[in-house]
Amino acid sequence: MSTEFPALSIKKDDTLPNFAISKLENWALITIVGNDKKSYLHGQVTCDVVALAQDEVTFGGHCDAKGKLWSIFNLFHHNDGYALFQRKSAIETELTEIKKYAVFSKVDITISDDILLGFTGQDAQTWINENTETQGDMRVSQFGTFVKISDLQWLLVSTSEQKDAVFSTLTQAVLCDDSLWSLYNIKQGYPQLDASLSNDHIPQAMNLQAIDGISFKKGCYTGQETIARAKYRGMNKRAMYLLSGQSELAPAAGDTIERSVGDNWRKGGTIVSAFRYDDGYTVALAILPNDLEEDTKFKHQEVTWKKDTLPYSLDDK
Repeated sequence: MSTEFPALSIKKDDTLPNFAISKLENWALITIVGNDKKSYLHGQVTCDVVALAQDEVTFGGHCDAKGKLWSIFNLFHHNDGYALFQRKSAIETELTEIKKYAVFSKVDITISDDILLGFTGQDAQTWINENTETQGDMRVSQFGTFVKISDLQWLLVSTSEQKDAVFSTLTQAVLCDDSLWSLYNIKQGYPQLDASLSNDHIPQAMNLQAIDGISFKKGCYTGQETIARAKYRGMNKRAMYLLSGQSELAPAAGDTIERSVGDNWRKGGTIVSAFRYDDGYTVALAILPNDLEEDTKFKHQEVTWKKDTLPYSLDDK
């Protein structure tokens, strides 16, 4: 089958493909191997690396000493080490930061040259089940490493040869760019961190605690003091919310969203990610104050937007 990955043409009320494969060109992996990989990574990130089973996947974040995020990632075991799946635009900065203390440990940290494909839809799930021998959230196969991101989303980490094997086996799938992958992430309320948001926000402002990306029971890690204060002293004043409305152009990460204050408008928050359908309907995740009134209105590109319901709770656990 052809392996071109065009932009997907879809309107708001269209049904998403039952089986689609996206080339994830805006995503990348950092890999960590070496004798000290577990202890080193555990002391750097918000999630519990020590407790991560071989077939498990977890969200996590990497922060500076003040608790501001350098990256948000999915962490999983890969090739005798670990892989951190994250946005490509911030990857070079994240590599520099996460390697900062590596000289004192036996670890090798690099940006992977693996090919990243996103499998989405119910038929994609069925195909993966039929073509893998295990049933965990992380599965090693002849096609590469499959990693479950959500119920209808799987990442495939593969080589060029493995990718060719996938497409020689498949009989039918919609091929598209990674905008469909972004739409799935937005629907799930999953945060991502592009370069425009680097080192600006603590993890709770991007709901990392709500998707089990922060362990409050593990030992010390970089930025822990700020993150713990935000939880136990209620010091965090922001959260990420789902918004929708019309737009002429899809908002970009870092764009400003306005909010109503009486009859006036002022800066309300920051766009994290967005997807614009062909008919102009747009969904987005945005960081906003977490104490806004329920009737607060939002505006982007001079058009009023509304706040929608997230698929998870922001109540402190």
